[in-house]
Amino acid sequence: MPQPATPPTAAPTPVQLMDQLARAAAAYYRNFAAMAAEHGLTLMQGKTLSLLREPRPMRTLADLLACDASNVTGIVDRLEARGLVRREVAPADRRIKNVLLTEEGEETVRRIRADMLSGLTGLDRLSDEDRHAFQALLTRVFPEPTA
Repeated sequence: MPQPATPPTAAPTPVQLMDQLARAAAAYYRNFAAMAAEHGLTLMQGKTLSLLREPRPMRTLADLLACDASNVTGIVDRLEARGLVRREVAPADRRIKNVLLTEEGEETVRRIRADMLSGLTGLDRLSDEDRHAFQALLTRVFPEPTA
């Protein structure tokens, strides 16, 4: 006797996806905060370092960190005192200060990322096809800002 067809599972609602994304983001940032703390950094200091793949103006950092520019000044001051970042005048506009990673800052970011990857083993278990699909979905949901 043929088995009855399994009814299709209802797709998750946008609210369910948003809740799952919030849980994933919270878990990610708990892990990130712990890894940053192992390197003597606060969560915001670690996030700031991770955003400096390229030199960025202080205002851009404030926007990316979703905080007031005065908070970024304090964060950058502390990172600079530790030798992890430096400021330099923007060549196109001398009023703008860009923040750049120093060699020590680059090494710190590299170690934090390595520590993070060792704790996110689920990413390693994805096939190349799944990684491409995951990246495409993230890009669709969170497109890179244009200028």
